[in-house]
Amino acid sequence: MDPHGEPGAPESHPVGPLEQALHAARALVLADLAAREVVEADVVSLVEESVTHRRWWVEQWPDGVAFLAGLVAQDVQDALLERYGRWPLCPVCGTGDPHALEVEPELGPEPHWACHKAGVKVAAVGGLGGADAS
Repeated sequence: MDPHGEPGAPESHPVGPLEQALHAARALVLADLAAREVVEADVVSLVEESVTHRRWWVEQWPDGVAFLAGLVAQDVQDALLERYGRWPLCPVCGTGDPHALEVEPELGPEPHWACHKAGVKVAAVGGLGGADAS
């Protein structure tokens, strides 16, 4: 029921800043996974596990809300390494052993994927679709 008592009208529930930040982090990491074609159900579950864990984490440290996207990206990257291997592979270095990009800053706002070998920023977290895929 809506506030005016009309049956059938959807109820409106405001979404707080924490939920907005969690949804944004989830969307950015899913965009990167989709850009590299690794969005199978079990991988999406890894994202959801990270979001659940980070919800608790930021409830304990509210100032960390600005760091959620980078932390979720790192969580998923670590979980993928344990189960499948390196992700996302560096699109910059064409020679040598394949290596993964890293999230910078490790704990900070506006996270991005970087190649430490070449010393370059590749894309913002959520922006791998615009970086050259390899």
